[in-house]
Amino acid sequence: MLRSKKILWFTGLSGSGKTTLANLLKEKLEKKGIKTAIFDGDAVREKITRHLGFSKEDIWINNKTIAELVVENKDKFDVIIVPVISPYREHREKVREIIGNSFNEIYIKASLEECMKRDVKGLYKKALEGEIDNMIGFSEKNPYQPPRNPELVIDTEKLSTEESLNKLLDFLNV
Repeated sequence: MLRSKKILWFTGLSGSGKTTLANLLKEKLEKKGIKTAIFDGDAVREKITRHLGFSKEDIWINNKTIAELVVENKDKFDVIIVPVISPYREHREKVREIIGNSFNEIYIKASLEECMKRDVKGLYKKALEGEIDNMIGFSEKNPYQPPRNPELVIDTEKLSTEESLNKLLDFLNV
């Protein structure tokens, strides 16, 4: 069983598998009696920070808002999973400071090419067609900076969904 509360900050490109893994992990953990919540970056944007764009500053405000929500709610759950692109290393380090010792950076790794093939939300197609100007990880103006020292890397190009999920469960020691 979990010895301490965990915040799993899933970072990676759009289409890397963050939300899929978050939902599957939540389901598995709850079956084991572990109180789990998901604070999805897209959902927070839709409900709270919809006025923000995708400039570096706006991305920081969104990430900071999510981190503050996590801090407000972390006593209510054993595990909080945060699937969010969170493209900038400096932002993730600030989030780590806000959240504290329970923060775990989990890199959900997939190449841009693979994410473009998956294109779950159709965002890369829109970026290619010029409908999205500043697509994170696609636009040179808005790069994705992979973590240098994450607590865990899940390579969704090399691992199946089940293998990825098992790696997360092993990391949590449950």
